[in-house]
Order: sequence, then C-alpha cells, then structure tokens
Amino acid sequence: MINSFDNLTVIQFPEIQKDDFIPVQKKYLQVILLNITLIFTVFLIATIIVDFTNLWNLKNFIFWIYTVLLVFFGGVTIVYFLGFKTRMYLVRDKDISYRSGLFFKKLTTVPFNRIQHLEIDQGPFSKLFQLASLSVFTAGDSSDDLKIAGISLVDAEKIKEFISQKIDE
Repeated sequence: MINSFDNLTVIQFPEIQKDDFIPVQKKYLQVILLNITLIFTVFLIATIIVDFTNLWNLKNFIFWIYTVLLVFFGGVTIVYFLGFKTRMYLVRDKDISYRSGLFFKKLTTVPFNRIQHLEIDQGPFSKLFQLASLSVFTAGDSSDDLKIAGISLVDAEKIKEFISQKIDE
C-alpha cells in the first residue's frame, strides 16, 4: 500500500475586505477616557500628597513632576483617541476577527473550530454605557486569544450565541 501525500501550493488567498469590519461603539471612547482620567487622578492625588507633606523633600523637582504627569496624561489620551478608529471586528461564517493598532497594527482571526469557550465581561464604566467585552479562548492558553472590547451588550450576547451554535454543529 502506497500512501499518497499532496501538499499543493496555494495561489489564491481568501480576502478580508476592509469595508466588512464593524467599528466598536463610539461610546467606548468615553469609557477609555474615563479610565485614563481615573488613573491620572490617582497619580495626581498621590503627587499632591507627596508635595504638601514634603515626604521625600521634592520641592525642587515638583514642577517637573507635575509637568511630566500632565504631558504623559495628554500623550496617552491622544494615542488612545487616535487609535480608537482602528478598533474593528468581523464575524464570518467560520471565524471571528479583530483589528486594532495605531503604531503597531494587529489583526487576529480565530476559527470557530479552535474556540474552547467565550466570555462576556463588563467593567463599571462599560456597564454604565451598556457596553461589554467579548473574550474568545482557544485550547492551550490560559489567556484570551481575542478580545473585542466596546461592543454593545446585546451584540456581544448575539455573537456569543452565534459562535456557540456554530461550534455545536
């Protein structure tokens, strides 16, 4: 008995059309900005406490500490704001894709037959805006392989149900 092994060259690739991707909810930008503002506020309060208690005798450097803190806050806000437009997802018949990145572009596609389980999460600010994150997990890793943050809770539940039905087929 002779085993036949074929390894054909692929000359045509399936295309993911740029126009097919769905942007995440615009309200999610407000969630991102609230999170950044909360973190900045904590650092600002800590800096003010250090300044007024003269804890480490930083009087000579306090202006520069405030300046760095403000520039860092502004820079992070601008990067997240500009990068927000690149956050998009696509659900097809056999896979799910997520695209993001301002400086470092990233496209992740997970076929349904590799998915172990799905999770829907809501943080406090996301809950306020009726938004959710859909996490897709595959075998062999404890972290999520694909996470789409900033979609409506209703859409996240629909996508989860759709993928679950596809997996069960």
